[in-house]
Amino acid sequence: MRILRLSALALALGTTSALVAQDPHFGFGINMGFPTGDFLSKTYPPTGTVLTQQTDGYDIGLGGQLTISFPIDPTFALRLNFNGMTTHGTNTATGYQDLNLRHELFGIGGDMQFFLNGGAIRHRGTYFLLGASADFERFDRSYSDYEWDWWGDTSTDTVRKSRVAGNIGIGHSFGHAPGTRFNLEVAFHKTLTGNDASKHEPPSADFMKVSFGWVF
Repeated sequence: MRILRLSALALALGTTSALVAQDPHFGFGINMGFPTGDFLSKTYPPTGTVLTQQTDGYDIGLGGQLTISFPIDPTFALRLNFNGMTTHGTNTATGYQDLNLRHELFGIGGDMQFFLNGGAIRHRGTYFLLGASADFERFDRSYSDYEWDWWGDTSTDTVRKSRVAGNIGIGHSFGHAPGTRFNLEVAFHKTLTGNDASKHEPPSADFMKVSFGWVF
């Protein structure tokens, strides 16, 4: 039994040392978000203040992300993901002045990366990702442009939400030599909580995210 314990301890220490020896890979990317579902277009029924249907629609969002990928073995890595994006839109209703919309999102998440052909250690080749994030969001609507934000214009209607989202996608790191690699990633972002219309919560911030960047 003593020999078995020592063998197990040696194996554990060896595995831990191997994991520690694997250097993390830092990545930086520029994101484009393409709204889908209600985030792309959502129509609301007439209300006591707006007597016709009104529609919210958002355009393509822009942002960035910082990632830290920790290889566990040749085919698997765990990744931290810090990202943000701003998306503008318009609220329209027949007979009423258009409203300017803005959505801001900052997310902190964790992803599992599954690399094909053993590329996790050097972060190269094709990989699939699956993960979740904590999203901190702000929805603004105003008749004016967004210069009001710096001056605290009280005519702006602001809603802040903290929600959980899921992410699933595919990526590829180009290049085989050690060093910096170009990275392309496509993922679907889906809001999972805090989107109950019956409670007057904002619609899900669902979008396809395309990221172009570098991995070091």
